[in-house]
Amino acid sequence: MRIKDMTWMQVEEYLKKDDRCVLPIGSTEQHAYLSLQVDAILAEKVAVEAAEPLGVPVFPVQAYGITPYFMAFPGTVTLSPGTFERLLAEVMGSMHKHGFRRIMVVNGHGGNSVAAEAAGAWAATHGVSLLWHDWWKEPRTMAAVKAIDEAASHASWMEGFPWTRVATARPPEAHKAPVDLTDRATLSPSEFRRRLGDGSFGGWYERPDEELLAIWSVAVKETRKLMEEGWRE
Repeated sequence: MRIKDMTWMQVEEYLKKDDRCVLPIGSTEQHAYLSLQVDAILAEKVAVEAAEPLGVPVFPVQAYGITPYFMAFPGTVTLSPGTFERLLAEVMGSMHKHGFRRIMVVNGHGGNSVAAEAAGAWAATHGVSLLWHDWWKEPRTMAAVKAIDEAASHASWMEGFPWTRVATARPPEAHKAPVDLTDRATLSPSEFRRRLGDGSFGGWYERPDEELLAIWSVAVKETRKLMEEGWRE
């Protein structure tokens, strides 16, 4: 269930019997022909669908992340790592104050993962069991993607679900060769944009909905299993 669909009294009642909650985090960044909100949309949706039968509350998605390398693409918004880490600490601090002791961070953006260590350190000092879940990288989910397209990556079909597409955008009916990213860390945002062209890292731009929905089902189940069983004793 979503926090936005609950009252404070309902949260207080929930905390009498359970101390789990979920915080989805994403980013607002270029995704070629897909929505700039892909990472936020997917993190929140997989969290909500995984948590729903368990009755675990899901907080609103944090839609801004760490993505300085895409700043030459209009619409992208980035936070510094320090700001992002402080934001997570303060959000989780509020959760902790109210009695949440098991917090699952469902991350939808690779750049945010640099904050996982700091988040874990914060949790350890506050008696919180923290699960950091990069949902798309989990073994079964990634295996389902790679079984269809080894080159699938950022802004390709693997993120092009019906709920992340832009109705007025027309992606190519093609397979893009993987972009060479070996020197990515040395490129300025403008150089990175020139390297990427439309923004996709490589792979098919689109695949049939039945393939995407099958992968989504795997991702939801994998997320739910961790939400149920992944907590340390």
